[in-house]
Order: sequence, then C-alpha cells, then structure tokens
Amino acid sequence: MFVLIGIAVVICSVVGGYVGNGGELGVLVQPFEWIIILGAAIGSFIIGNPKHTVISIGKAMGTMIKGSRHNKASYTELLSMLYSLFKLAKTKGDLALESHVEKPSESSLFQKFPKFSADHHTLEFLCDYLRLLTLGTNNAHEVESIIDAEIEAHHHDEALIANAINTMSDAMPALGIVAAVLGVIHTMGSITEPPEVLGHLIGAALCGTFMGVLLSYGFFAPFARILDLIYATETAYLNVIKNCLLAHMMGYAPQVSIEFGRKTLPPHMRPSFAELEEAVNNMPPD
Repeated sequence: MFVLIGIAVVICSVVGGYVGNGGELGVLVQPFEWIIILGAAIGSFIIGNPKHTVISIGKAMGTMIKGSRHNKASYTELLSMLYSLFKLAKTKGDLALESHVEKPSESSLFQKFPKFSADHHTLEFLCDYLRLLTLGTNNAHEVESIIDAEIEAHHHDEALIANAINTMSDAMPALGIVAAVLGVIHTMGSITEPPEVLGHLIGAALCGTFMGVLLSYGFFAPFARILDLIYATETAYLNVIKNCLLAHMMGYAPQVSIEFGRKTLPPHMRPSFAELEEAVNNMPPD
C-alpha cells in the first residue's frame, strides 16, 4: 500500500510541478521514447539474469506492493508455535514430533497456527530440521552451520532479484540518453522544417533523458530498495526459527528457547515478554 502511495506522490509531484509552471502535458506523451527506454531495459534484464530470476520478477512485484508478511502478530504466532513444539518434545521426547513433521498439513498442532501453516516454504524449512531431531541429531553447532548455509542460499536467490532491478535502474539514465540521441538524429533529418516543428522534435528528444532519469531514481531504484528490505525480513524470520531451534537442542526449557528468538527481533516487531507469555498461556489446549 505504501508503495502505491509513493508512486502516486512521485507522479503527482513531477507532473503537477511541470503543469503548474505552464508546461504542456502533451509534450511528455512520447510513446516511442518509452518503447526505446523500457524495451531496452527489459531486454538487458533478460540478457543479464538467469531464467529463474527473470521468471520470479512478476512475483517480486506483487511482494513489493503487498509489503512484508511479518509483523509483531506473525512473530507472536511463530514463537507460540515453537513453544508448543518444544513443550511436546520435552514432555514426550523428540520422537513425538515425528507425526507432525511427516504430514504437517494434517498436524493438529500446526493447524492451530494458520498463518504459519500457510507459508509452505517456511513450514518445510522447520520440518526438515525437526526431522533431524527425530532421527537423533543432537549436535547444535553442526546443525547451525547447515541452517546458516541454507538461509544464505535462500537470501542469495532473493538478492538476485533486487540486484537485477537495481542494475536496471542504473541503466535507465543511459538508455534515456540513447532515446534522446535517436531523437536528435531524427530532428537533424528534419532541419528544414518550420521552428514549431523543430521545437516539438527537440522537446520529444529531451523527453528521453527526462524519462530515463525519472524511471531510474523515481521508481526502479526505490523498487529495488524496498524489495531488499522485504527480503531481509524473510531472512530474519528464518533466523528466529534457527535461534529457537538451537536453544532447544542445547537443552533449554521451551520458554527459554523461544526467548533466544524473541530477543533477536527488532523492537518494532518484538512482542514483549508479557505479551508472549499471555499468547502462550491462551493457546488452545492440545
């Protein structure tokens, strides 16, 4: 939502300032300049990125508009769910987790936490490491190195998308110059035309530079930045799971284990100790 508001502010400020100063809006409508700039940008994006990054760009745009999925409520749910898992493991042993891990979609425990259960990737991430516990893995340091490697691989894939958009943003001003130069070439071919025609052609050529700079700094650079921030919240979410899981493997009580994750959260997303304790105490009975 804030992304759409930002886009509206940029457009209204630029167009409103131009029209308010007496500019003619029709001069800015140069579809062939847009074709040159955006077409070349899209083509270079396809050339310079692997197939899975190109395919993922549509989903990334949806993610950018919707914003981060994670907030204080989602973290409270996550920590409450982890508490339930660790409590079950402490009272009945890690093997008691096996039925929930093997068929998470049918697990009565996971069904109590619908937002988490709907996130297939994160659910699979957690179940993979819980499965290691049921198989007898007990070395927290070795598991930590594996989790770090997986999180890094996941972050790398997401960073490719943000970096690709940022690279396209960097190219926009230069592509705007390309469009402007082509416009000047076209103008020079019409040098015998009346001044009003030449003025229109020169204005159209200059629009290429204007569009390239505006698209770069007004839109694509911020798009890359917000995606990078959103993907950072996804990594932080996985790190909370990691910290809680490792604390459980080191033998801490469930309440202490989830504290290892809660304390790593940024202040604006971190539920207080009392809030988390209340959420845990108000969970539906097993």
